[in-house]
Amino acid sequence: MQQTLKTLMLTASLLASPILAASTDAQTESLYQQHCASCHGSDRLGGMGPALLPDNLSRLKKDQAEDAIRNGRPATQMLGFADVLNAESITALAEYIYQPPEQEPVWGKKEIAASHLLPHPAGSLPDKPAYEADMMNLFLVVEIGDHHVTLLDGDSMEPIHRFASRYALHGGPKYSPDGRFVYFGSRDGWITKYDLYNLKVVAEIRAGINMRNIAVSADGEHIMAANYLPHTLVLFDAKDLNLLEIIPVENDAEESSRVSAVYTAPPRNSFIAALKDIPEAWEITVENDKANVRRMQTDTWLDDFFFDPGYQHLIGAARDGKHGLVINMDTGKTTADLPLPGMPHLGSGITWDYQGTRVMATPHFRTGAVSIIDMDTWKVIKTLETAGPGFFMRSHENSRYAWVDVFFGPNKDKVHVIDKQTLEIVKTLQPAPGKVAAHVEFDRYGKKLLLSIWDEEGAVIVYDAETLEEEKRIPMNKPSGKYNVWNKINYEEGTSH
Repeated sequence: MQQTLKTLMLTASLLASPILAASTDAQTESLYQQHCASCHGSDRLGGMGPALLPDNLSRLKKDQAEDAIRNGRPATQMLGFADVLNAESITALAEYIYQPPEQEPVWGKKEIAASHLLPHPAGSLPDKPAYEADMMNLFLVVEIGDHHVTLLDGDSMEPIHRFASRYALHGGPKYSPDGRFVYFGSRDGWITKYDLYNLKVVAEIRAGINMRNIAVSADGEHIMAANYLPHTLVLFDAKDLNLLEIIPVENDAEESSRVSAVYTAPPRNSFIAALKDIPEAWEITVENDKANVRRMQTDTWLDDFFFDPGYQHLIGAARDGKHGLVINMDTGKTTADLPLPGMPHLGSGITWDYQGTRVMATPHFRTGAVSIIDMDTWKVIKTLETAGPGFFMRSHENSRYAWVDVFFGPNKDKVHVIDKQTLEIVKTLQPAPGKVAAHVEFDRYGKKLLLSIWDEEGAVIVYDAETLEEEKRIPMNKPSGKYNVWNKINYEEGTSH
């Protein structure tokens, strides 16, 4: 639970009943309806607070959930219940919200349409920025500690504005082609359209109950959402987030699948979807606001995608964590098998020119290594040993260095700097001993970069991209991803797409 009963409602509960205990499932259900349903929904699908279903809570451990119920969450409307519920009841509630519902929840056309919020319809706000800045060198910094986003000036490296977000943003924000609007996707299925000129939310809609990510079409006219629950892809118009189409995700045998992610393929004017439960990849084109699906059969289940710069090839990570497949996007055929034994995080891969060829590099979730692959021959040309399994890798066309964290394991407070021409680690930084250092993003010019210290008393650190010297620290509440407007809308080779 993240956001729940306001102070008045809690006071009423205190006056109405003494310390409560739950000894049966029915009593636990009653406690949930009394204390939690007003914010999280009687069906646990969410409302003012997030959905409380097992998949939605996958990143929250049960002991953390118990602590949130007992003590509340700072900087949210989630108040503690230690004075209302005894330890047994708190444990029972924590167990209850991790149980799947008896009936699979429904989230279809009626539910999506009913969730639509439109505080500022398209064309109703001024078309000029309300502040002075290089609009192409802005950063958005997602602060997961208290579910906020900070807008940062990439020239001065000073915050411009900070605003609340939906719970648990996921998949990275996506910008409109002109950089004016940004679209956020939350774990709970909410899509938020935010106007960077006027610093206002202009539209919102809930695409699903458990959503993986969203993508914006190359022409900026459509948004597509990828859902775990229900098993759907959902198409919206980008202007006001009106629902256009719900696409059931199933194969010819009517076996359905969760969607791991959806991507934009700009040169192809299409979306690409990775499926969790069916060995297929989908390419979706949109004509007259209708989706057309092309299915590509694969030899195994693929969890994570990467694309070559021309979007001629798709590289997918096999579920077994031992290899990756290269698929020709025109023929749909698998053309190469890559030995990648440590479950690569391909979504964090980057490319650069190396000795006359294009290479890609990716960290691994399960082993301390970076794999560097020749994209002409599809051969691994080097496996670079790191201090631990990594999550994010970043660079910039104008920088000679690539940065990779070692997010998992005992050395998570370190980050490596790799020379892109020698393919060697030239420096290892430890900017905040004992605290996770992760996720680099460069400014539009490749001259400066930002690194996150993932801690509630964390910071974004500004580095000089050439000297590798720290320039300043900007305090933030567990900052995670940082997203530069220019790099994202131009698909800069060193950032995620």
